Amino acid sequence: MIPPAYADALAQVPALLASHVLLSAAALGAALAIGLPLALIVARRPAAARIVLGAASLVQTIPGLALLALFYPLLRGLSALIGGGVPALGFLPSWAALALYALLPILRTAITGLNGIDPAVIEAADGIGMTAGQRLRLVEAPLAAPVAMAGIRTAAVWTIGAATLSTTVGQPSLGNLIFAGLQTEAIALVLTGCIAAAVLALVVDGVLAMVENGLSRGRPRRIVGPLVAVLLGLGVAGWPLLTPRAPVITIGAKNFSEQYILARLIGQRLADAGYAVRYKEGLGSTVAYRALSTGDVDVYVDYSGTLWTTLMARTDNPPRSAMIAAIGRWMARDAGTALIGPLGFENAYALAMRGDAGVTSIADLSARAPGLRLAADLEFLDRPEWRAVRDTYRLRFAETRAYSPTFMYRALASGRADVISAFSSDGRIAADRLTVLADPAHALPGYDALLLVSPAHAGDRRFRAALAPLIGAIPVAAMREANYMVDRDTNKATPEAAARWLARRTGR
Repeated sequence: MIPPAYADALAQVPALLASHVLLSAAALGAALAIGLPLALIVARRPAAARIVLGAASLVQTIPGLALLALFYPLLRGLSALIGGGVPALGFLPSWAALALYALLPILRTAITGLNGIDPAVIEAADGIGMTAGQRLRLVEAPLAAPVAMAGIRTAAVWTIGAATLSTTVGQPSLGNLIFAGLQTEAIALVLTGCIAAAVLALVVDGVLAMVENGLSRGRPRRIVGPLVAVLLGLGVAGWPLLTPRAPVITIGAKNFSEQYILARLIGQRLADAGYAVRYKEGLGSTVAYRALSTGDVDVYVDYSGTLWTTLMARTDNPPRSAMIAAIGRWMARDAGTALIGPLGFENAYALAMRGDAGVTSIADLSARAPGLRLAADLEFLDRPEWRAVRDTYRLRFAETRAYSPTFMYRALASGRADVISAFSSDGRIAADRLTVLADPAHALPGYDALLLVSPAHAGDRRFRAALAPLIGAIPVAAMREANYMVDRDTNKATPEAAARWLARRTGR
C-alpha cells in the first residue's frame, strides 16, 4: 500500500509532468532551430565559430535561477515598450532561458561533427558535381549527425533537469514538487519530483540514443517512426492537462511554508465558489507583487512591511492601521491592484535565538554580535529591514549566511548559527523554544498579512465575496499551528491538509 504522503504526491505528477514535457520539448526545439543552422553557418569560419561558442559558453556560466530571474525585467521592459501583452512570468521566460541553456552542446557537437569530415570526402562530392545543398543533404549531414546527436542528447537531459527551476518564475513543472517539499520538509514530495524528472530524462535520453544509433549505422528511417510516435504521444497526453476547461484563477505564493498553506486556503475558497484555480509558487517578494499588477497572478497574500519598505521605499514606521490604509491607496494609484483586507495575523520579521542564550532584545545583542553567526532567510540580508536593524543597533556579526527558511532553523539547531531572522507566525519558534528578541527602537515595521487582488478582479464583487470570509479570520496562534503541522518532523501534513485544518479551525 502506498503511504498517503506519496499517494498525494503521485496524484500531482500527471499534470506537472505534462507541463514539464511541453516546456522542455519547446525549449529544445527552439535550441535546435537556432543551433543547427548557426553551426552550419560558422563551421567553416573559425573566427565566427569562436565568437558563437564563446557567447554560448558565457550563457552557461550564469546560474539557472539567475538566468530565469534576468528574463523577468527584460520581458517587463519589452511589454512596456510595445504597450503590453508580453507575459513576464510563466512559460515565456522559462522557455527562453532553457533554450539558451541548451544551445552550447548543440552548437559545439554540430560544429565538431562538420569540421571532422574528411576533406577528401568533400572534395569528392564537389568532383562529381554536387551542389552545396546536395552535398550538405547527402554527405555532410549524414556524416556529422552521429556526433551532433551526442550534443542533442546532452542538451535534452540538461533541459529536463533545468526545467525544474521554472517553478520559481511561475511555470508549473516537476520542480513544484521539489521546491514545495524542500520548504515544507516533505520528503515524499522531493523524492517524487526528483524521481519523476530523472525517469523522464532517462526515457528521453534512451529515445535519442536510438536515433543516434540509427544514424551511426546509416539507417535513419528505422528510427523516424518510433521517434515521431513518442513525441506525438507526449504531446497528445500533455495538451489536455494544460488546457483548462474554464477560466482559471492564478493564485500566487512566495517560497515558504506559510505561503503554500495560505495559497491553498484561498484556492479552497475560490473552488467552493465555482472558480477553477492553479498556483504559481516560489515567487520572490517583488516579483509576486509585479505579477499581480500585470495580471500574471490574480490573488496572493503579502505583508504590510514588505510592501511598505521594499515596494513603496518608505522608511518611516506609522501605526499599523495608518500603514495599511496608505498601502491600499498606493496600490490603487500604482497599478489598480486592490487590498481586500488583513487576514488577522502578523508575520513579522524578527531576530531569534535559543532560549538559553540569555539575550532578550536586539539592543542586548549588539555587544555580543561580533562573536556570533547570523543565519538569515534568502531575502533578508538584501532587504531594507535588515539595513534598518543593522544600522539602528549597530550590529556587526562575525559571519552572515543565507539559507532557505527550513535550513535556517536547522543551522540554529545544529549550532552552525547563533541568531536567525525568524518569522513571528512560524510554529517552530515555540516548538524549538526560541526567544524572539524585542525591538525597543522599533526598527522593524509591522507585517500584517494582507489579501491582495489584481486589477482584473479589483471590482469583481463575486470574486471579492468569495474571499471576504478570510478577512480578520485567522489568529496568529492558528497560523502558527498550521505552519507547524507542515514543518514538524513527524506526522507531517501537506499544505493542502494544513489549509483544510486552518479552514475548520477558523470556521472558514
